[in-house]
Amino acid sequence: MNFEERFDWKLCFILCLFITISCVALYSAQQSPQYSENFMLKQLVWFGAGGVIIGIMLYFEPDFYKKISWPLYIAGLLILIGLVIAPASIAPIVKGQKSWFILPGFGSIQPSEFMKVFTILILANVVSNHHEKVRAVTIQSDFILLGKIVGLTALPLGLIMQQPDLGTALVFLAIMSGMILISGITWKIIIPLFGIVAGGGVGVIWLALSFPQLLDQYLGVKQYQLGRIYAWLNPQQYGSSEGFQLIRAMRSIGSGQMFGKGLGERELYLPEAHTDFIFSIIGEEYGFFGSCVVLLAFFMFIYRLTTIATRANNRFSTYMMVGLISMVAFHVFQNIGMSIQLLPITGIPLPYISYGGSSLLAFLIAIGLAFSVSYHHRTFMFGED
Repeated sequence: MNFEERFDWKLCFILCLFITISCVALYSAQQSPQYSENFMLKQLVWFGAGGVIIGIMLYFEPDFYKKISWPLYIAGLLILIGLVIAPASIAPIVKGQKSWFILPGFGSIQPSEFMKVFTILILANVVSNHHEKVRAVTIQSDFILLGKIVGLTALPLGLIMQQPDLGTALVFLAIMSGMILISGITWKIIIPLFGIVAGGGVGVIWLALSFPQLLDQYLGVKQYQLGRIYAWLNPQQYGSSEGFQLIRAMRSIGSGQMFGKGLGERELYLPEAHTDFIFSIIGEEYGFFGSCVVLLAFFMFIYRLTTIATRANNRFSTYMMVGLISMVAFHVFQNIGMSIQLLPITGIPLPYISYGGSSLLAFLIAIGLAFSVSYHHRTFMFGED
């Protein structure tokens, strides 16, 4: 087949739709007096750079990404370690987090965003290799596989909590959960495991409300992070501090009503409007209808990724796609959920829509992997290649 037949035009259309939505939303966000930068133009530059990367990634088969998964994972861990020990001159603490390197002439870069993709690759590699080597599945082999998945996720997760960046850490947990669910581990292990995790989550919230000092002492959860939980449960009480953004976000979305106020007609001031709360901008200017368009675009995207995963010719590609789906789905659910008080504010962006160089580039690399799997798909008469 030629390029036109092999290229995934449906996925390309969805990406172009994201680019359009992002540029329109950022154009509106940057009209606020709090900003002087042209975020839309910078976002287009990142999309252009990502497009070049996708074009390069397209011509490498998924097996290539499997081969380089270990070097990428180890390099990512070393960079995260370097971030922890780096001096403030190149890794400053911003809003209580040490999550960025400052590169002269280039700007800031957030290594944890790329580590998400590297972790997906290594988990897909390890799970696929495990099933190729273990033919007789037992409870013991399932526990071994579970240990591999948890261990490989725990390493970057622990380093990210040192920053500390709770929102990004939750993304790693979502990736790990998706990989566990699809790995073939028996439900006799999965159900009790997820029950324990759910109970632990409830316990953490209870401790945050009753004994916050214990979380700070033993888990390193800072007071400002606990404030997000308090503001989530009762934003009006914390309306002048941690609950300010949530209240403004909900008012922005609610004021848009059915069809919104129109492009550039935004009236409410909202901090971080171009990054974490871009969905509130869309809700205010385009209303319920515009918000539904965004949700439909993400539904189409996740559906397309799922289709690519089910059509993949090998286990590695399938597991890799599941990891990508888990990452994107959690980002969308968490970002939109925190804008409408469904979930606590964690500060993670809306994929492909929010402004941000590292985050956007990492998500474009992720979609590049999807393009590669789709482009190199082959139909065989007797199963896998």
